[in-house]
Amino acid sequence: ALRMVDENVNGFDPYVKNVNENELREPTDKRMFVLAAALKQGYSIEKLYELTNINQWFLEKFQNIVRYYKILESTDSTSIGSDVLMKAKKIGFSDKQIAAAIKITELAVRKLRKEFGITPFVKQIDTVAAEWPATTNYLYLTYNGTTHDLQFPGDFTMVLGSGVYRIGSSVEFDWCAVGCLRELRNQGKKTIMVNYNPETVSTDYDMS
Repeated sequence: ALRMVDENVNGFDPYVKNVNENELREPTDKRMFVLAAALKQGYSIEKLYELTNINQWFLEKFQNIVRYYKILESTDSTSIGSDVLMKAKKIGFSDKQIAAAIKITELAVRKLRKEFGITPFVKQIDTVAAEWPATTNYLYLTYNGTTHDLQFPGDFTMVLGSGVYRIGSSVEFDWCAVGCLRELRNQGKKTIMVNYNPETVSTDYDMS
């Protein structure tokens, strides 16, 4: 979620901000990075709950991320195994984030991941809470899987979306993607919409 909002952010990164208890008390857009720094410095869950009032269940999940970040930092990049890399991807680390931790390039991590056969699986979002089998166009990628929910026969045209809404990028840019999808369909082409904004027109079930 942090990477979605700002492409300059490397995820739940403990090196963006220094520990400051006053900043932990104030719910700002930068508090998550102060929290990451505090967890890396060894603050307890109880102390952080007292400072932030963030539910301890979530604090424990954040702690798991920072603990694994430390494991990656102590891992030799020349001998990193597939199990370590796979767990990092399942937790949610990007290739760029892993690269920063083990001191190699993002492309080197990607190459290593491909050599190990570590790639995401395509899954369908169950829109009916398992009440009956659902086949929808809502798809997502995850490393927490063992099989694809469907197979693509090929000959699809991929349309890249504009991502989340923010100042300077809103629905008008998403409508460009919609126009592109419609024109490709008019030409008889099959399309795949790739976006990370689930609440916009281009990712609607009858459009994507």
